[in-house]
Amino acid sequence: MLDYLVLYHSESGNTKKIAATIFSHLPGTSKDLIDITTDKTIPEARIYFVGFCVHQGSCSMIVSDFLNDLGGKQIALFGTCGMGDSIEYYSAIEHRAHAWIESDNEYLGAFICQGKMPQRVRQKYESMRTQANASQINLCLRNFDEALTHPDSLDLEHAKVFVQKMLKKTGADNF
Repeated sequence: MLDYLVLYHSESGNTKKIAATIFSHLPGTSKDLIDITTDKTIPEARIYFVGFCVHQGSCSMIVSDFLNDLGGKQIALFGTCGMGDSIEYYSAIEHRAHAWIESDNEYLGAFICQGKMPQRVRQKYESMRTQANASQINLCLRNFDEALTHPDSLDLEHAKVFVQKMLKKTGADNF
């Protein structure tokens, strides 16, 4: 059994970037970094860091199914989403994703940050603009443009701090 498993689902590379940062800040060599969509057998671990790209305010079905199947584990979540830097929104995402974790696990916490979106999202916003919704669509376009640089170096630093907090919470910082 591994000490740590960093498992992630990434569509645009944002979550993969956070996963790699988390993995690089975990101590020792008893750890692995795996894309959840792999055909590879997923090993058992003591502590799971499970990452996802946000879909409609939560994690994807492949991540929720995985979380639902875990028992007796320590689990930390991380994710990336295109919508803006809002603590309230991130908290709602965490709550929805955390709901998939069975009660016999120990939920440690979550880290969520903004990530860039595909250009087709901007094009969709532009095609939806009407005189009646122009101000709302302009907000969406501004958010899209602000997300283009994320996850950035500050997001990666916050991911590092998240790892340190999770290790302290589990007592693993004493290894």
